[in-house]
Amino acid sequence: MEAVIFTGIQASGKSTFYKERFYDTHVRINLDMLRTRNREAILVQACFRARQPFVVDNTNPTRADRARYIGPAKEAVFRVVSYYFDVDLRESIQRNAQRAGKARIPVFGIHGTQRKLEAPSPDEGFDEIYVVRIRPNGGFDVEKTFSRVSPEG
Repeated sequence: MEAVIFTGIQASGKSTFYKERFYDTHVRINLDMLRTRNREAILVQACFRARQPFVVDNTNPTRADRARYIGPAKEAVFRVVSYYFDVDLRESIQRNAQRAGKARIPVFGIHGTQRKLEAPSPDEGFDEIYVVRIRPNGGFDVEKTFSRVSPEG
C-alpha cells in the first residue's frame, strides 16, 4: 500500500495534480475539506485499516508536518512517497488570485508557508521522492530524485 505526501505552498498545483494522477486510485486527505486534525487522523487510520492508498494533499511545509504521517504509515507497512511542488512564489500568487471565494488564500499566508518550506529529504523515511514543476503551458513535469532500493530488487 502507498501513502503519498504532498509538500508545497498554496496554489502550487497540488490538488490539480491529485485529480490528474491519483483521483481514481487514492483517497484524498485534505484539511481544507476535513477542517480538523481529529477528522484527518480518523480518515488516515481508516485508510491504514482498510489497506487503502491515500494522498495527503496539504502544504506539509516542514519535516515535523510530514512526520505525523510518515511514522504511522511505516508502522502500517505502507510505502511512503513524497511529491515536492517546486514552484515560483510569484506564479503561485498569480494562480491564487484567479481563485474565487474561500479557495483564495491571503497572500501573507502563502508567504508564511514559503518561509517555512523545507524540501523533503530521504532521511525522513521516504521510499521515493519526486519533484513536480508546472509547465508554462500547463501540465506537470515530474522528476524522481530519490528511490530507496527495496531488498527484493
